[in-house]
Amino acid sequence: MTSQPAGTERADQVAAGPPHPTALAQRALGPDLARGLMLLFIALANSHYFLRGASVLGGFPQDEGRVDRAVAWAISTFVDGRAFPMFGVLFGYGVAQLVRRNEALGPRGVRRLLRRRSSVLIGIGFLHAVLLFAGDILTAYGVLLLVGAWLVRWKDRWLLLTAAVFLVLTSLPGVDSLSISSAPPDPSMLPPDLATMVTDRPVVSLLIGMLGPIGFMCPFALGLWAGRRRILERPAEHRALLRAVAAVGLGAAWLGAQPAALLVSGVTSRPAQSTMELIGPLHDATGILGGVGYAALLSLVALRFEARRPRAVGAIAALGQRSMTFYLSQSVVWTLAFTPFLLDLSGTLTIATTALLAVATWLTTVLLADRLRRAGRRGPFEVLVRRVTYRRPPPARAAVTAPATRP
Repeated sequence: MTSQPAGTERADQVAAGPPHPTALAQRALGPDLARGLMLLFIALANSHYFLRGASVLGGFPQDEGRVDRAVAWAISTFVDGRAFPMFGVLFGYGVAQLVRRNEALGPRGVRRLLRRRSSVLIGIGFLHAVLLFAGDILTAYGVLLLVGAWLVRWKDRWLLLTAAVFLVLTSLPGVDSLSISSAPPDPSMLPPDLATMVTDRPVVSLLIGMLGPIGFMCPFALGLWAGRRRILERPAEHRALLRAVAAVGLGAAWLGAQPAALLVSGVTSRPAQSTMELIGPLHDATGILGGVGYAALLSLVALRFEARRPRAVGAIAALGQRSMTFYLSQSVVWTLAFTPFLLDLSGTLTIATTALLAVATWLTTVLLADRLRRAGRRGPFEVLVRRVTYRRPPPARAAVTAPATRP
């Protein structure tokens, strides 16, 4: 194994002083690149659920043209149910990094840090759900972190067993999942007025906060396990494992998505309810494998650009470093575009044009994140989370330096 450069060694050392976040210049490319690209998937996954139509299946209106149906197939195959598991893997991975950096605090001190981070995620997530987007997941991850504060001390075999158990639970038949639900957008997604928004959305946020961690536990536990081994940070040392995980995970995800994808794109007709109760869990369970596969694939991609990063790669990684801020900013766009008492485009935009809006939104956030990177600034919500977690304000500006070369 090659020796690490000085910048990497400083990041690896356990802090003997106060708890602290990782400096931007010391962050590995792989996880940040994955987070940045993940936000594109999240934009595509979230935005189409606002659309109305004569009939809706899996968040896709069924009365649209061939181009829209092709886009529906692509999103259902590559994005829906695959983006959020990747988020879960990266979330668990980040928790493992936080634990490693602050081991000097001891188990109780680390749990206090995690609980403070949990509280701020729940608070921001609840406000986000009420004011902008009822489908917020930050609250669910905050609740998950309350449990995760104990999981971080579990042995590896217990983490892997936990992941396996929750994967099995996700795949059990009998659940007509959201991925192929025939329900149209409800008043919590498209509130007709402010009163409906502030009365319906807190209930939805509570339900997601309580039930969401069940679906996120498997990728979270796998992310913790991978973070202990620094697999995504050191892809050169784990190339064979990452290739195998990417091939198996993505292959299973894309094949497992086909029953649902062909259904929502109108290629096949809706089967009997007993079959629907198999299609939904299959789509969701293989999506977890896909989320893990995407994380592995993007870590391998990052390996190619570690020494010399094109500007586009650096900009996407900068977005990943500010993922919470720009995840929340996406919801501002959805609120303006789709809320009935604002622009009310949910009955006007098609599946394809909504996908274009999602891509344009993501590209805009890439440009904004790159400007923050060049100015040496973190995202405002990243600053807030770190301030609450570590109980001291981290510097809003960070020195812009060349990234350290990693083994």
